[in-house]
Amino acid sequence: ISNLPMHARARLGLGYLAQEPSVFRKLSVADNILAMLETRAELPHHEQLGICDSLLLDFRLNHLRSNLAMSLSGGERRRLEIARALAMEPKFILLDEPFAGIDPISVKDIQNIIHELCSRGIGVLITDHNVRETLGICDKAYILYEGKVITEGEPDKVLADEQVRSVYLGSEFTM
Repeated sequence: ISNLPMHARARLGLGYLAQEPSVFRKLSVADNILAMLETRAELPHHEQLGICDSLLLDFRLNHLRSNLAMSLSGGERRRLEIARALAMEPKFILLDEPFAGIDPISVKDIQNIIHELCSRGIGVLITDHNVRETLGICDKAYILYEGKVITEGEPDKVLADEQVRSVYLGSEFTM
């Protein structure tokens, strides 16, 4: 799939949440989700509206549905971005720095959303420098250093690895 454009990857079931904000700032929250759903030509408009309503409720955005996306907090924006990605019904979603630029309460919200995605059978791959937040929710981790995997495994194994502590975490790091 490396040579496929993003829209073709999405149609194959691959979702992506970019590190940088990826909402349409001058559209409402609801219109941001509907913009994604409009690319699903197989869905009648009334089904698109129903899916949009469900996503707004699932991600606690319904009270913001008419607000412009530019007015959202970092955590609200992240929830909208994930809702937009889920509008495409991905089988697998890549989350690039999902905890960047959001407050601690929103971090917990995003962690809960990630758990929910997994319970729905959606595969999740996270790239993030926020070690505590990421290792606290993942089943398996890979630590890269200078472009190479230096260890992989369950979070406890990764945290105990001397090379990881030496080059990345530091000797005093604790969860």
